[in-house]
Amino acid sequence: MDRTLRITPWKRTVIALLLFGTAFGYLEAAVVSYLRFLHEPVRRRFYPDRLPGDLFPLLTRHEAVADPQQQRIVLIEIGREAATIVMLAGTALAIATNVGQWAAAFVIAFGTWDITFYVFLKMLLDWPASLFTWDILFIIPVPWVGPVLAPVLVSAAMIGAGVWHLWREATHNPVHLGLWNWAAIVVGAATIIVSFTLDYGNVAGGGMPRPFHWPLFGAGMTIGILGYIGTAVGARLGVARRTTG
Repeated sequence: MDRTLRITPWKRTVIALLLFGTAFGYLEAAVVSYLRFLHEPVRRRFYPDRLPGDLFPLLTRHEAVADPQQQRIVLIEIGREAATIVMLAGTALAIATNVGQWAAAFVIAFGTWDITFYVFLKMLLDWPASLFTWDILFIIPVPWVGPVLAPVLVSAAMIGAGVWHLWREATHNPVHLGLWNWAAIVVGAATIIVSFTLDYGNVAGGGMPRPFHWPLFGAGMTIGILGYIGTAVGARLGVARRTTG
């Protein structure tokens, strides 16, 4: 009975985060659908040969300035992206009792939002054509671009780590991240971001994306994941030593 009482709040928290992330994913997909309709006439004017649904080449700063409405939309979009992160962080903060729970709740909500965003875009716009379709992932402070598969992999890892972290908290065996764990997670995240922004100068200048740097992305994923799961391995080894000692 006591075990049920301990697990139920954890399950309820995860379900709430998944529901919020899913609903937020639909909201984001709906907003992006409107934005594409707004951008399309101007994009057609500058790139008439671009295939429908293609996001690249992007409008350059000169082309955007030529249309005051487009310039205003870009500024609004930057504010919307910043507000999105604040909303996800605020939701996580409302249900967390410590920093670890806050981070876990944030990554669960973020990952769910990101994955369901693509699911709903496929339903609403029949886009992306595949997991290897290029997307504009973020525009703060510079454009982040990459195949859809890349952010989906990151989001799946985030959800898995977040759920694991909350489960460990619920079983009174919390994950203890040391300095080296945090260093690996930060370095891994930074490496992934670099892989997304490596080509920003070319893309922002109106060029087509160059081949995605999968090795760099993979290195970032590996470093970050190993940095986190190292705590679980260490905890198991510690338990084994105490049991056999």
